Amino acid sequence: MSAAAKAEAGPSSDAKIVEAYLTASMIPDPDAAAAYMAPGTVITFTGGREFDHPRGPTAFNAKRYRWVKKKMDRFDVCPGDGETVVYSVGTLYGEWMDGSAFEGNRYVDRFVVRNGQITKMDVWNDSAERILVQRGIDA
Repeated sequence: MSAAAKAEAGPSSDAKIVEAYLTASMIPDPDAAAAYMAPGTVITFTGGREFDHPRGPTAFNAKRYRWVKKKMDRFDVCPGDGETVVYSVGTLYGEWMDGSAFEGNRYVDRFVVRNGQITKMDVWNDSAERILVQRGIDA
């Protein structure tokens, strides 16, 4: 990374990196999304599934949804020593595999950003709960 790029790096630009990653992943274009990730990044997806490339979550989502997008409500930025933690908070909307529409499905994504690249991502959402309700299994 050039000295000029490092001078521009910081919490605000780290949130923009996360937003750009999420935008690419919603196309879905996992290879474009991967450009924002450092080598060796671990993506821990819902249910504890681990992936080393955005293709993993894209393939998983293709089994759960006909299509899905994120309404990114806010980014919470937590600067630290040498890294920034960025939370993306919002809701999912789209279509289940049976063709029924959904919206308002809460999600939280947690990213660690170092030197302008995502080094870790954790994903949580309410999809599993909604699927249980859809199947009449509401505990």
